[in-house]
Amino acid sequence: MDRALYIAMSGAKQNTVSQTAHSNNLANASTTGFRSDYTQSRAQPVFGDHFPTRAFAMAERPASDLRQGPLQETGRSLDVTIEGPGWFVVEGADGEEAYTRAGDLSVDPQGRLINGRGLQLLSDGGPAVIPPFETIEIARDGTVSIRAQGEGSEAVAEVLQIRMVNPETDTLEKGPDGLFRIRDRQPGDPAAEIDPNMSLVSGFIEGSNVNAVTELTQVLAMNRQYEMQVKLMKTADENSAATTQLLSAQ
Repeated sequence: MDRALYIAMSGAKQNTVSQTAHSNNLANASTTGFRSDYTQSRAQPVFGDHFPTRAFAMAERPASDLRQGPLQETGRSLDVTIEGPGWFVVEGADGEEAYTRAGDLSVDPQGRLINGRGLQLLSDGGPAVIPPFETIEIARDGTVSIRAQGEGSEAVAEVLQIRMVNPETDTLEKGPDGLFRIRDRQPGDPAAEIDPNMSLVSGFIEGSNVNAVTELTQVLAMNRQYEMQVKLMKTADENSAATTQLLSAQ
């Protein structure tokens, strides 16, 4: 009975792990540039001092769905989206570079070019900082042009170029903060190179690629499986109690 109880217990635990991943996808169905996560389950033998005596289910997140999300027209000059594959480079909370598809940009009071999550974008020369301006425009190649405060319409200057990269997808992994990074990259390692072939579309942002219906269905399916595992644990406990009662009656 202990084997059945162990398998049911481990299955219920992994059901909650998978349900968490699908719930996170569903919660980010309207998050700009979000990439949904895949989940899968597999049987994992339990190794000890002797041969494996049982197996348990293990849920894992093997990869993220990197397909492009739907484009949403906003008309804002600072809303941009990347055509095709590629990433904006931002500074993560750890100070290292990270990658995102979120192009809902703005300029904060310190002049930093940030996205909707408050993450500072990086340019070809370092952190993207914009001088005070009257108007601002982002070209298809990521070049940011402004008309400085107090200047005439003819005084348009290019101040920086937004850094965009396109590393191999199999080298990327998604962190707990939702940002992508190059797998096993250590501080001080060479950064990803700028891809000059990438282009932007202004006045649009890229929505989440989450399919809300699919994710809701998966959440409900994981919930039913969890209930089944709990019932199995209860049945194993009842059978164990019945067996003990029969043995004590002899």
